[in-house]
Amino acid sequence: MADGTVDAPSAGTDELLTPSQAGDYLCTGERFVRRLIAERRIDYVKLGKHVRVQRSVLDRFIQAGRVPHEPDRTSEDREHATGPIR
Repeated sequence: MADGTVDAPSAGTDELLTPSQAGDYLCTGERFVRRLIAERRIDYVKLGKHVRVQRSVLDRFIQAGRVPHEPDRTSEDREHATGPIR
């Protein structure tokens, strides 16, 4: 930008959350979010001494941890794939 201003996302689309709010969003504690930040497992924003996390970063973290379900298989299919069931 020529004038040095920064375009902010429209209100509510990618808000900055405190670690406590981020923990609430993930249904975990603040400590877990702070550990993710300390281990550099998620991106974060420093505002002076304050740390904030964008909601979109948390959404990407959730998506990266998603494990797809395995389609239902009969016991014969499982036995063939893994050997006899004991």
